[in-house]
Amino acid sequence: MFRSSVSSNDDERRFRIGQRFSRVSFLALTVSLFSATCLIFDPADAQSPAPGDAVQTASPDKSDKKASPTSGAPGTEADSPPVTPELKGSLRRDLNAAADLMMDGKYSEAADLYRSVLNVNSKETNALAGLGMALGRQFKLDAADEQFERLLSIDPTNPVAHCGKAMVLLNRLQSSNNTVIKSRTAILKEAGKECNLALDADPRVVEAHYLLGRVYKEEGRNDRACQAFMGAIKLDPHYSNAYAQLGLVQVLLNKLSEASESFKKAITINSGNSTAHFGMAQVAFKQNRLEAAVAELNISLYQNPNSSPVHQLLGKVYEAQGNTVAAIKEFKEAIRIKPELPGPYLSIASVAESRGDMEMAIAELHAGLELIPNEPELLIRLANDSLRIDKFDDAIKNFELAEAAAPNTAAPLEGMTRAIYLKAQKEASGAYFASNDCAKANILVQRAIKANPSSVELRLVDAKLKALSGQVVNVAKIPLPQSDAERPAYAECLMAQGRYNEATEQMFRAINSNNDSAKLLAIGDLALMIHDLPSAELAYKRASSFGQSERANRGMDLIFKAREEAKQNLNLANDLARSRQFPSSIDKFRLAAYQDPKVADTHLFFAQTLEKMSEQSTKTMRETIAQYKAYLELAPGVPASTQDKLQKRVAKLESKVLKIEQSASQPGQPKPSLLQRLSTL
Repeated sequence: MFRSSVSSNDDERRFRIGQRFSRVSFLALTVSLFSATCLIFDPADAQSPAPGDAVQTASPDKSDKKASPTSGAPGTEADSPPVTPELKGSLRRDLNAAADLMMDGKYSEAADLYRSVLNVNSKETNALAGLGMALGRQFKLDAADEQFERLLSIDPTNPVAHCGKAMVLLNRLQSSNNTVIKSRTAILKEAGKECNLALDADPRVVEAHYLLGRVYKEEGRNDRACQAFMGAIKLDPHYSNAYAQLGLVQVLLNKLSEASESFKKAITINSGNSTAHFGMAQVAFKQNRLEAAVAELNISLYQNPNSSPVHQLLGKVYEAQGNTVAAIKEFKEAIRIKPELPGPYLSIASVAESRGDMEMAIAELHAGLELIPNEPELLIRLANDSLRIDKFDDAIKNFELAEAAAPNTAAPLEGMTRAIYLKAQKEASGAYFASNDCAKANILVQRAIKANPSSVELRLVDAKLKALSGQVVNVAKIPLPQSDAERPAYAECLMAQGRYNEATEQMFRAINSNNDSAKLLAIGDLALMIHDLPSAELAYKRASSFGQSERANRGMDLIFKAREEAKQNLNLANDLARSRQFPSSIDKFRLAAYQDPKVADTHLFFAQTLEKMSEQSTKTMRETIAQYKAYLELAPGVPASTQDKLQKRVAKLESKVLKIEQSASQPGQPKPSLLQRLSTL
């Protein structure tokens, strides 16, 4: 949440002061509320109540012994000390002066004035509300909450008090305290309850609508957040922060033109609204207007230097401009302000990854996890970076931790099966890999599917896992991708079954139909991670055509390096095979096939070398079968005679493996004696 300066516009100030509803301390003091006053109005101001007024103040001609409509407190002399007309005027002046101080952002001085009023009349509800808001604006949350509790003890349905308590709860969420972070859901629920209590007391309370919108926004209920913010704007068309928050939600909903209009209205009302300038920067960044984004962010930082999200976005803009040094500086500043947010750690890791410095990326992610243990985003990113440097066991462990932190979700399970697949390709017999990793992953996947039976992503993960375990996958039961976003996962599933050409088709469709450079780079990075080099090359080239040439070129360099290493290992494997050093040769063939699995000749030479091994176990024969099938899948224009010969060879090997496995599964039969054999002649 960003704090906004109070507008000094006299017309706006007169508009707010002239409203009968004592927006009191409330609007002037909430975290994002700059737009209010807490006054006992002059009789002239009180003659024409404005629409939406909820909390009334006692008219000057009323006896102090009678309870005011605001407080609902008993009006006996024992309950409240008598106030002379002169003193009453003094209290009014103090309350007016305190409201002016609130408008000027001088919250500590305003709090002192409110206390002086309460020293004379401890049950002055406007002073209680004002003091609570002044303390809340200074983030003295416990003290603020105490004042609102005192106000509720006098008037249990006081809407300002309930709004104040909601404000305090929302402000608590800005704390870096782990207890608060873990209680986030409960705190938001309680804040929503307080907003509803305020609305039950008076549905015209602007701030209750506004704060309820903030609760919905924090909960990710963006449509309802829009409704709440628009409700606040309908009641108060001059509410700058409501427009700013509405714009932020519209950005989340990708309604950029509507968001831009909301931010412009917020700035027109209050040019010092740092949140609105931040929002304008978000829109500009999404539209690739980087210079405009920097200008808006600098304005926002001038108004509010200690905003972690603003530094975070400024870092992203610098990164997009290629200024990675400045980007990292901004990300570090964001971490200094709010170390418990995962975004800046992920951003620094992204810069390091783009440089090819995986060790730096991993170190930064570990630093984030020290402060935010079991954060799924950090764990998944750490696992994926571990995969990029072939640390399979580390990757699997971190995917498991991410799944435990966010159970029954597709992303960590998809990553886990990817890690198992890559480990199988490099270290085991072809794609078929039965291990404890597969068994654990299968339990987690089945549990997730039971919880989310309609999830296409989880069904694809299940199919990929079955293929990795050597099970027959029913092609008809594999869910077809419903969108381009699902095609890469579908392609991974096909690659695990050795259906390389179909996988390539799916990847190419996803890439060629995409015009978003960030998404294209993400597809390229994924394809590079699973060593689908042709798909990675296409994705990076297309991203380059949309203005990401520098980032794409770094990806192309990694592809070139992977291909060169694969060629070197293939040549070395063939040399070792010719020298009949078959075990060493097979290791190199396996590594070459792992580094660039869509090269047909690698699989053919690998299979032929495997058959030259003196010891032919079922494991070796299965790997030979997998390599011949991969060659037949990938080799373009194989002569029909060669294709028929290899298919017969595969069928013969499969029959032999089946017989051996069936024989091993049957109980041993004693061999007949010589006499028995002779008697059968």
